[in-house]
Amino acid sequence: MQTFLDIALIITSIALIASVVLGSKGAGLGGLVGGDQGGFFTARRGIEKTIFRMTIVLSVLFFLLAIITVFITG
Repeated sequence: MQTFLDIALIITSIALIASVVLGSKGAGLGGLVGGDQGGFFTARRGIEKTIFRMTIVLSVLFFLLAIITVFITG
């Protein structure tokens, strides 16, 4: 069971990193330091909306897997 949870955590973390990178690809580095000219909140459409929702689901899944792993090992 422990090995399965460890593998699931690794796969989920890689997918979460990929979804965050894909979601912030259009933002550019100007938004990090405040140089972005556009608004902070924009309407998400199409694939951007799907990536945003996938990031939320993956982050919740990662959190739950981490909590379950702590309870199993501790």
